[in-house]
Amino acid sequence: MTYHSTEPVPRPKTGGTDVKTFVTAVLLTFGVGLLGMVGWAVLSSGFGGFLGLVGGVFAVVWWRSIHGKTVFPKVIPTKSVVILAVVNAVLALILLLTAG
Repeated sequence: MTYHSTEPVPRPKTGGTDVKTFVTAVLLTFGVGLLGMVGWAVLSSGFGGFLGLVGGVFAVVWWRSIHGKTVFPKVIPTKSVVILAVVNAVLALILLLTAG
């Protein structure tokens, strides 16, 4: 005899994992673009932009190695998202200082 429950299975509360995944995707994309622009601004050439983009690809690979076998794991630590936001803010500041 099989027992079929009519009660829904409770979902674990993960603290906004969808929001953190979205913010992480935006920050990673924005950060790679910022690295390309900072490279262009520092070296004043397309080669600098290319080096910045290559550095951005390596940064995403490094992010993946820290968080397992995927860039966007099921549960992203809040600390990682905050650190990524701070790194993007520093890159934006560097870009503003070199452009001015």
